[in-house]
Amino acid sequence: MKTYLDLCRHILENGQEKDDRTNTGTKSVFGYQMRFDLQEGFPLLTTKKVHLKSIIHELLWFIKGDTNIKYLVDNDVKIWTDWPYQKYKQSMDYKNETIEEFSEKIKTDSEFASKYGDLGPVYGAQWRNFNGVDQLSYILNEIKTNPSSRRLILSAWNPAEIKNMALPPCHTLIQFYVNKGKLSLQLYQRSGDVFLGIPFNIASYALLLLMVAQVTNLEPGEFVHTIGDAHIYSNHYEQINKQLTRTPRALPKMSLNKNIRHLEDFRIEDFTLSDYNPYSGIKGKVAV
Repeated sequence: MKTYLDLCRHILENGQEKDDRTNTGTKSVFGYQMRFDLQEGFPLLTTKKVHLKSIIHELLWFIKGDTNIKYLVDNDVKIWTDWPYQKYKQSMDYKNETIEEFSEKIKTDSEFASKYGDLGPVYGAQWRNFNGVDQLSYILNEIKTNPSSRRLILSAWNPAEIKNMALPPCHTLIQFYVNKGKLSLQLYQRSGDVFLGIPFNIASYALLLLMVAQVTNLEPGEFVHTIGDAHIYSNHYEQINKQLTRTPRALPKMSLNKNIRHLEDFRIEDFTLSDYNPYSGIKGKVAV
């Protein structure tokens, strides 16, 4: 996607070197916006292969209100495992297990998973129970009954519970917008890892838009992605530059099972991606 590559170029050319929590080092810009018209295709990066299954499972996990990595690990999704593993390594129970051995324990030992697999009140908890409010249900009802509302807001940022989260939410606030039968979604993301995180976030919230549009009988419109601190980690410069040598290919198409009428009823088999022709994947280390 040219829109994504433009962001990469902008940071490399205009970004300021900035220290960060992980002590990795970044180039960063503050305040950047991208727009994706979902009528033109599904915005899944083509300049490197992106693991769509992980994106879908994570989104379904959010929608369920789940905060334990067991569901993800059971489905071979590894994107959240680093954080509870690092916490486990500081515990008295740690016996030099590798992260793979830790994951296997999460899979096979429910008591261990309950003790060490939970991330605290992260995204799913806030979406479904923000101080007692099921924000997602409220928004779905409002879209159906009061679509012109300017209060179609979902927040994952709960200051009272930040300290209890394994990682404070990076993608913090969603606003839906309905006009002339089309549903659009804007995401405000306080912090964006441009190489590893942003491609996932684009696809995830575009997918959420498609799902909500279907269950509210609307056409999908635009996904607007606004990022606060958009950064490239110093150990990802080579990977980003490699992507910049690749010409973006046509966007794929995403089809949903049209029989699904409730958001909670979607399952992994209800999503079909077609015409996805990406370049090969590019690996990079996550900063924890």
